[in-house]
This record gives sequence, C-alpha cells and structure tokens, in this order.
Amino acid sequence: MTSVLQQENREWMQLKDAPIHLYDEIQPHGVLLVLQEPELTILQVSSNVHTHFGIAPEAVLGMKLEDLLDTYQIGQIQQGLSAESLDFINPSKVWIRKSGDDYSVFDAVFHRNQEGFLVLELEPALSQENIPFLSFYHLARASINQLSANSSNHDFCQIIVQEVRKITGFDRVMLYKFDEDGHGSVIGEEKLSHLESYLGLHYPESDIPKPARKLFTSNWIRIIPNTHVEPVKIIPAINPISKTATNLTNSILRSASPCHIEYLHNMGVGASLTISLIKEGKLWGLIACHHQTPKYVSYELRKACEFLGRVVFAEISAREETEDYDYRMQLAHVQSALVEQMSQEENFIDGLVQVDQPNILDLVNAQGAAICFAGNYTLIGKTPSEEDLNYLLQWLRSNVNEEVFYTDSLPKIYPDAEKYKHVASGLLAIPISKRNYVLWFRPEVIQTVNWGGDPNNAFALTQSDGNLRLRPRKSFELWKETVQLTSLNWKHVEIKAALELRKAIVNIVLKQADELAQLAHDLELSNAELKKFAYVASHDLQEPLNQVANYVQLLEMRYQNQLDEDANEFISYVVEGVSLMQTLIDDVLAYSKVDMQAVEFQLTDVNLALERALGNLRQRINETKATITHDDLPTVMADSTQIMQLFQNLVGNAIKFRSDKPPVIHIGATRLEEEWLFSVSDNGIGLDPKFSDRIFVIFQRLHTRDEYHGTGMGLAICKKIIECHRGRIWVESQPGEGATFYFTLPLGGSERERVKRRKVKANIFGRG
Repeated sequence: MTSVLQQENREWMQLKDAPIHLYDEIQPHGVLLVLQEPELTILQVSSNVHTHFGIAPEAVLGMKLEDLLDTYQIGQIQQGLSAESLDFINPSKVWIRKSGDDYSVFDAVFHRNQEGFLVLELEPALSQENIPFLSFYHLARASINQLSANSSNHDFCQIIVQEVRKITGFDRVMLYKFDEDGHGSVIGEEKLSHLESYLGLHYPESDIPKPARKLFTSNWIRIIPNTHVEPVKIIPAINPISKTATNLTNSILRSASPCHIEYLHNMGVGASLTISLIKEGKLWGLIACHHQTPKYVSYELRKACEFLGRVVFAEISAREETEDYDYRMQLAHVQSALVEQMSQEENFIDGLVQVDQPNILDLVNAQGAAICFAGNYTLIGKTPSEEDLNYLLQWLRSNVNEEVFYTDSLPKIYPDAEKYKHVASGLLAIPISKRNYVLWFRPEVIQTVNWGGDPNNAFALTQSDGNLRLRPRKSFELWKETVQLTSLNWKHVEIKAALELRKAIVNIVLKQADELAQLAHDLELSNAELKKFAYVASHDLQEPLNQVANYVQLLEMRYQNQLDEDANEFISYVVEGVSLMQTLIDDVLAYSKVDMQAVEFQLTDVNLALERALGNLRQRINETKATITHDDLPTVMADSTQIMQLFQNLVGNAIKFRSDKPPVIHIGATRLEEEWLFSVSDNGIGLDPKFSDRIFVIFQRLHTRDEYHGTGMGLAICKKIIECHRGRIWVESQPGEGATFYFTLPLGGSERERVKRRKVKANIFGRG
C-alpha cells in the first residue's frame, strides 16, 4: 500500500512540475514561425498556417521569410533585428498576400529563445490604428492620480482593478498576491454584480504551480482569448537543427496546459488576461482578468495594460517600502543599541538581555529568546525548558545548514514542539557556530483562513486511455479552515535584522577569541617560566638540604653520648624537618611535571593503569587488609602514567583515611553522552562537605601530620591531572560515612589532543 501511494505521489509531482514551456502546441488565433538567422529560414510552423496564409504547412517549411513578405518589409525587419533590443521592432504591422490583392494584416512580435532561434508570432490585427499615446497617457495619469491620493491599501487595490477593467472590459478583474509559503489570496476585485465574489479568498500553491510562476516571471502578459478552442500543432514537433522541442518560454501564443484550461472552465471562464507583477526579480502577484465568453484583446491594448500594471505596481512597492521604513528604522535603532551594549560588556550575552535597555526580544518582536553559548543557556521571556531546547538544538544541527532558519509552524516540521506550542509555534534561529545558537520564539495564534475551495483536494490524479492526467477541483465555494500550531509570520526586515545581529555577534566573538588567544599565549609563556622556576628551584634546594641532613645525622652519630637529652631532641626535630622538607620538594617537582608529561595522549586501557597503581600500593594494601574491586574499565585517550598516578593517589588516600574497619574500596565507570564518569568509593572516615573544595588546593590538609602523614599535595596533583585531560573532579562525602571521589574523562581526549590529531591528519592529506 505504501509503495502505491509513493508511486502516485511521484507521478503527481512529475505532472505538476511538467515543463509546460516545451509544449508543441499553440493557440489557434495566431501563427507561429521558428526561424534560423541570418537567412530567416523557416524551420517550424504552426499547422494553422493554411487558415491564415492560404499555404500548406509543408510548403512553408524551408522557405525564407522574404518569400512571404515584400522587400520593403523584410528590410525594415532586418534593420530591427540588428538592434540591441527587439523592443524597437515589436510589434510590427506586416502584410501577407494570400492571393491576388487579398492581404492579411498581422501584428508581428519577435523574440529569441534560449537556444538562439528566432520565434515570430503573428496575430491578426483587429485595427490598423495604434492607441493614441496622449489618450493612454491621460488614462494612466488619471489612474495614478487616483492611486496617489488614496491612503487606504484596500481602496488602493480596488482602484487598480477598476482601472484595468475599465480599459479591458473584462467581466472580472482580480489583484492576486502570493504569500511566502506559495499560496495566494485575492486582495482586490472588480466584477459584474451577479458574479460570485472571490475577494479575500486564499488559493493553494498548486493552483499556479512553480513552472507556471516561472513563465509568468519571464513573460509579463499572458492572453487566452478563447478557452474552448482546440490548440494547433507545431510542425515538425522537434526542431530539425537542435533536435529538441522548441522553447516557448516567451511565447504569446503558447498553448495553456489542459489542466489549466479545465481549471478555467470549472470557474466558468471563457477568456483570460494575466499581467505579472514583479518585485526584485520575483513574482509578487498577478492582475487576473476573466471573461465568461471568448474575448480577444489587441497587442497594443495588452501592452498598455502591462505598462499600467508596471506603473501602479511601482506605487504598490513604494507604499510597501514606506510601511516598512518606520519599522526598519526602529529595528536599526535596536540593533545599534545591542551592538553597543555587547561591546561594552565583558560577556556579550549580558548586552543582549538587559531588562531596562533594548534587548534581543525587541529586535524581531518575539515573546521569548534563548542564547545557547558554550553549553550554557541564557533565557529571556517565554521559552521552552532547557531540556526541550537541548533536543531542539540537536534537531537544528542535523537538519539546518543555512545562516538563518525561520518558520511560523515549528510543530509541523518538528513534532516534539507541539507540547510547547503556546510559547514556540514560531522559531527564528541563527547559528553563531556549530554548537552555539540564538533562538527567538513566538506563540501559537489560532486563526481562520477562507479558501476558494478545499485546498486539500485542489487536484485529482486520473487515468484515461492509459495516460495519467491532473484534474483540477470543480468547486470554488468558500471553505473555511482553522489554522493551529502557527504563529505570526516573521517579516523580511526581522529576518534581515537577525542576520545583521549574527554578523555583529560573530565579529565580537572573534575579537574576544583573539584577545583570549593572546592572553592564553601570555599565560603559557608565564606558566612555562613558573614551571621552569619551580623545577630549578626545587632541584637546587635538594643539594643544600641534603647537606644539612648529612651533617645533622653526622653530628648525632659522633656527639650523641656527649649531648644532653634536650640537644638530642633538638637534633631529632631537625632531622624530621629536613625529611619533611625533602618530601615537600619531591611533591612540588611531581606537581610541576604534570603538564610537562602530557605531551601526547594515547589509547589507554584504564584496567592496566589501575593494576600498575595497585601494584605500587601492594605493601600498604596487605598491611591494612584492604579489599579493592572494580568494574570493567574502558579504554580512553589519555596519558597512561598520569592515570596510574591518579589512581595511586586516590586509592592511597582511601587506605590512609580508613576507619577502624579494614578498607573496602570500589572503582566504577559509567558512560555518559560525551565522557566517561569514574568513581573511587571507600568506607573510611569521610569528611565534612564544606571542605570538599579545599582538599584539592595545594598544601591544604584537614588533619595534623601527627594524625596522618603527608604534605597535602596528593589531591592537588589529581586535580591537575584531570584538568590536563579537560575533565572534572569532585568528592561527595559525610563524616563517618566514607567518601566517593568522582572524575570525568572526555571520550575523545582533551581538546588539545583533538586539535593535534586534526593537524596531523591535515598534514598527511596535504602531502598526499
């Protein structure tokens, strides 16, 4: 069943998007000739040429145009064809002799198609007189003066259709505007009183599919004088030179598709005239003229309508620009304020969410916004929860690659959003980087849309004589739809403002990144000097300290019997202090070497690292009868020696700070989204949670050395090892209830190691 539906859907799409500019048929009220320059040889001709010229189509093929026209006319035509634009020659009146003194007069219009062939279209001239220029000028001027004096957009649209109907005499004239989602609506209408009104009705995108819209963009005026006549064939159907069907994109006579003709019949239309309204190269709308019976409109009058349409549409565009101007200025002011606020704050996000200043909500008239940066959320207004935002961002990263993404019906493309439709039926999103986003939200606005017929049944797919065919709907009666899960539309100026903000944020982030990079470089140099100092100082301290220890021990050995009890006690204090000092120096050396040892991480089996650590602690484990268990530990990107040292310190601490019972220690590991979480738990004396941060500070101790030996460096070294691996370490404990130390290791190793690997790969592939 599914495959059948999929097949029908594919067939529907193929028929809907069929290349209608390649039809090999024209309307029968005129004649079409395809000519090869420069000789103007006739390659193709419409089969009705006999009706208009009195010559059989086969006889016309291979002729030159001069065989049909006199020398004077050919000279005028060739001169016009040599001009840069064919507008100077279109239209031309031509006389073609049928027999004896019987001439037929035609309006001749030339155009060159994309294949470079010259197409000549001839329509019988109903009148040999052109419309007087001054008459049309006064007509256009009167119309424009009416338009300019009217401030209401509704009245403005009504004047346009009234004037076009006055010029053309059609039964119905409509002003039809396309929305961003492809469907259109009638925003102006002038008609015979008894006809059903279409004003305010919406029509689905399929009524005027993409191929038809493309043709309307290329050919600004389109006439179908009689929807009930049969089209005539072009002979031959395939151009003998190009071996393809002739491109009729700019053709006046090109036949309409059978589906469109049936659509017009269902509306009771016998003739139609359509004027394209183009804005910035895109089809903004149409002036659609319908007549109940056949109606021919001369080329001159059609061009007059086209001119009037362009003039009045320039006024429409100007009015739209004026309406947007104040709003654009408002958004520009907000944008400037946000950029200034961001540049003054240490964290640019603080400049976007100030309450008493213009904030990020004001930029696009949103009710909520979320800034996701460096894994943290900053929320303002009404937004989904952080958990929902996490899933939404995952969807955006997988499905959106543009600089800006916007929709007024997020739940329809991302179903999970339905549960928070009251705050986020509309979404406008700009990526700052792959993982960082700024999101704006608009709530659901339930509205009623009036359609001209059911938009869900705009067309049907039927089969006749083994051929599939699209059949349009027959009903255009009012059909109401309640629209849910939809917000107010995002305006073009708002989307543009969001893009401009994105540029500003990227520039500020890059500037801060440069500053941080310089600071990091300075810190790296400073740290290198400090490490060198610590290493050299510690190393140099060992020699005099050893000398003090040696001589004190020598003094004790030689003069032990000659000194009193106090002197021997003082010497023991000196020996103990020297020993502690040596231990401290050794620990400082170990601490200073942690970064220096992390030259390059490798795949490390944590089980083996733990075994090495337990081997070093074997004597203490045996003495305390400690029981140590562990999960099956993973393999990670790390420095194996440092991981061994980490476990040695943590397990050693668990043994040291044991209770009266033998130590029971367990090492666990859990896989998280992007890291491993390790734990080392014991049944020891525990500690007060208020000291949970202090114990990781260098030289910090919670007990005296008389109670527990050591320098307080072990956990500080653990913390530094974890930081070098870009992980985290912390402790959870209560006095007398043991302690659990947690630490994390990223799945791919530290960022430094990932950068190194990327550089190595780049070098390898660069040399390859």
